[in-house]
Amino acid sequence: MNDERAANAIDRKLGQRVRTRRLEIGMSQEKLAELLGVTFQQVQKYEKGVNRIAASRLHSISTSLDMPIAKFFEGLGGRIEASGVAESGRDYIDDALATPEGSQLLALFASIKSRKVRRQVVELVRALTEDAPEGKRG
Repeated sequence: MNDERAANAIDRKLGQRVRTRRLEIGMSQEKLAELLGVTFQQVQKYEKGVNRIAASRLHSISTSLDMPIAKFFEGLGGRIEASGVAESGRDYIDDALATPEGSQLLALFASIKSRKVRRQVVELVRALTEDAPEGKRG
């Protein structure tokens, strides 16, 4: 039984991008919900891709998050696998930024003034991922 109204991989990716942008600008789910006139639980459902986002709601979200609607759809021209595994470089970035840790890490990394120190941080992270046992990454 295939319900065409059920959320799909694109809906999940849109929700993830809403969350990424919201975290990027430091907005809470409660604040976004208030701006949209919905409950924070509804915002959670949008961000998890449980509920589809109607075009008019996406327009309101776009305005509230000060992000052009087109940015939510960037790179979605191809088929998105239902597994949710990021396939393109941009998807990996979106996946990382969708987490509070990823967003915080990016903000802290961007605040490092020294190019040498930024390179050292990258090398440290690279070393940590190489030392991580298979299956423990991510």
